[in-house]
Amino acid sequence: MTPPITSVTHARSPRSLTRRLRGFISGRLWLQVLVAMAAGILAGVLLGPTLGWVTPGTAHLLASWAALPGYLFLAMVQMIVIPLVVASIILGMASTDSLEQLRQTGLRTGAFFIATTLAAGAIGVAVVLLIQPGSFIDSQALAGEVLPTDPSAPLSLAELPQRLTSIIPTNPLQAGVEQNMLQMVVFSIMIGVALLTLPERQSRPLLELLGSVQELSMVVVRWAMFLVPFAVFGLILQLTTRLGLDALLGLGVYVLTVLAGLALMLLLYLGLYRGLRRRPVKGFVSAARDAQLLAFSTSSSAAVMPLTMQTAVERLAVRPSIAQFVVPLGTTINMAGTALYQVVATVFLAQVFQVDIALSQLLLVVLLAVGASIGSPGTPGIGIVILSMLLVSVGIPPEGIALIIGVDRILDMCRTTVNVTGDLVTAAVMDTWIGDEATAPDAA
Repeated sequence: MTPPITSVTHARSPRSLTRRLRGFISGRLWLQVLVAMAAGILAGVLLGPTLGWVTPGTAHLLASWAALPGYLFLAMVQMIVIPLVVASIILGMASTDSLEQLRQTGLRTGAFFIATTLAAGAIGVAVVLLIQPGSFIDSQALAGEVLPTDPSAPLSLAELPQRLTSIIPTNPLQAGVEQNMLQMVVFSIMIGVALLTLPERQSRPLLELLGSVQELSMVVVRWAMFLVPFAVFGLILQLTTRLGLDALLGLGVYVLTVLAGLALMLLLYLGLYRGLRRRPVKGFVSAARDAQLLAFSTSSSAAVMPLTMQTAVERLAVRPSIAQFVVPLGTTINMAGTALYQVVATVFLAQVFQVDIALSQLLLVVLLAVGASIGSPGTPGIGIVILSMLLVSVGIPPEGIALIIGVDRILDMCRTTVNVTGDLVTAAVMDTWIGDEATAPDAA
């Protein structure tokens, strides 16, 4: 058996990557984001149709320039997510002790992610059917611009074999350009397994290169972080200017429905931690706070991935080999919060447009939400992109997206927090399930 490759991968520990984010934590970035959000809503009310202090043309011009930092932030995160995730997954796999441990970790982690995402979808269905937020909305009053959707037909059984083989990238560079995260995850896993079979002298140069890619990616992430308060202010101002305050307030029941579902999902994660990790929930809540607040501030699980890994290792006593594999993988395939949001949004819009959804269609929505969430980039706004595919599958008018995009930023921040919490819980549970030779300090 080839000895494990640990000297390179552990040299760049989560702590070394996270040092670039510490200033944003101590500077209370989350509080800056909340202030920026309130200021954006206030400025949007002054400029928008609610008060109309300026002409519509002037308001549109001012809002477009105010949103520039937001678009720059989104572009920078999307630019760096592929190299950051690929390098992290490969290095995490290379840090495992053996192929047998890797097999156990991969299978159990994947099954856990799928099970919790399905549970999130079920919770979403339950809360939206119970609260019926669509009955509080007048779709004609909120109708706005029509956003493009994916017009492709639903997947047929005959196409399934071809779709399954398509997850293997014949051209990894093209998959990276298209941001096909599922293909990139498969590519990274294959490279990581291959590296485990090579002697250290042959694998070391590539691991050193990937370690440098990780470091460079975090430099770009840190640059993007400086834009976060300005990004939130500009994007919220633009949306409030276009829709008006009345339209946003009219969506309050929908927002509360999504938040209620996300809160239930958080409670489920805490219950899983207590039951499967067999340690106090209070310690987990205290340990995970910084990662959760940074996830809330950035709406990007990829951007906070190093901090999530450090939290798992240093504050939850997860072995580095487990954390460095589970967390990067979870950044791309653990989207329970996103799946829950998509289910609630789809059923909500069906209620608004009075589209009847049968039980079989509800099951289809849950399965499609889970499948579409797996492999999607951990970047801001990805939930709206996935939602557009779900609406077509159940016959909901595509213009429905325009009704909810105004409040998506707030919900994106909350569902990202749930996703990162799920990554931490999964890492802790896997550490308990896969051996007991922990090498970390005492758990929280």
